[in-house]
Amino acid sequence: MSEQIKKIALIGGGPSGLIAAQFLAALNKYEIHLYEQKSSVGRKFLIAGRGGLNLTHTEDTLLFNKRYGTAEDFLTPHLSGFTPEDLRNWAQELGIDTFVGSSGRVFPKEMKSTALMRAWTTKLSQAGVHFHLRYSFEGFGDQGQPLFRDKNGDIHETQFDAVLLGLGGASYPHLGATASWVTPLEERGVKVNPFRPVNCGFNIRWSDHLLKHEGAPLKNVSLTMDFETSRGDAVITQYGIEGGLLYSLSRSLVIAVGQPEGAAPLLDFRPDMPFETVLEKLSAPRGKQSLSSFLRKKLKFSALETALLHEFTPGPVPADPPLLAELIKGLPIRLDSPRPLEQAISSSGGIDLSEFDDMLMLKKCPGWFAAGEMIDWDAPTGGYLLQACFSTGIAAAKGIERWLEK
Repeated sequence: MSEQIKKIALIGGGPSGLIAAQFLAALNKYEIHLYEQKSSVGRKFLIAGRGGLNLTHTEDTLLFNKRYGTAEDFLTPHLSGFTPEDLRNWAQELGIDTFVGSSGRVFPKEMKSTALMRAWTTKLSQAGVHFHLRYSFEGFGDQGQPLFRDKNGDIHETQFDAVLLGLGGASYPHLGATASWVTPLEERGVKVNPFRPVNCGFNIRWSDHLLKHEGAPLKNVSLTMDFETSRGDAVITQYGIEGGLLYSLSRSLVIAVGQPEGAAPLLDFRPDMPFETVLEKLSAPRGKQSLSSFLRKKLKFSALETALLHEFTPGPVPADPPLLAELIKGLPIRLDSPRPLEQAISSSGGIDLSEFDDMLMLKKCPGWFAAGEMIDWDAPTGGYLLQACFSTGIAAAKGIERWLEK
């Protein structure tokens, strides 16, 4: 009699689960079943494509890995197992050409995700992956096997030789990342750290005067928090401020906002202009010019920038050139709170790193693996999020192969 083919369940149709399915199907020795609670896979991946689908980044490897903060050591071996170059090659094999933008970010040439997702799912179907759509993960059965609820509400328990969880974090719950998996894992003794928003905007209680600038952009400025500096743009909203300028610092900002002293990062309106140059320009005779006119002529200040000076300066904005120059090169911006978790681009928190072995298998659940944003790591936007989801998906798939071949 021939040996029975081993069955693998991949739960979650995001990048981690899909890339793991592709790797395992290519081995041509397992029966692969992919479960997704929505009516189609890759929902968040497709949403990311609306902004051009930033797949990864081309910066130096050491700097790239540091983007993951405290999870750097944990993720580094997995990132080296499936690198940014590997990700570009993978897209190329699907017929999707990529290019490197001026910031080092990598995008599909079409700047869309639909063609890539279509080619990807077609390849998986041709490889024999069994898709089970509108099946939600409900936890563990009596025999430690996964329980699923189908679209009719019926519960299914099926025997699998290995299981990969790729159920996402807690942002964008309408796309499927509801974190409903937390309770079943905690009941098995797995430590799951609380979720926090990352790559998010922040609430600020604006004055009526500042709100007149709602929708106005703040361009080519820098923001510094605890010696960490971000460069980019932001936009004023009714509730506060959004944009990449905040997103790349959000890990530090979210933590600081929760502290008694709060968060007041320093905004540099002219990061390319040394303090001495700013001071020299401000030392010119002002005459009868208003502050707004003076700053517009000397530093090309926008109406929004002048309004922000008034908004965050205690009392009147100083006329003294050195004091004014200090504010222009480092205006404390008081943030009230992060935007709600469900509105964040991504989340921190999830399964504690200590719960995994080197194969990304859960130590307390033999044969069960996890990948992607379920794991407690975070990263700024710029291709780092998707790269780690792909890399951990590949790492977990390799772990499953090792586990099943013991």
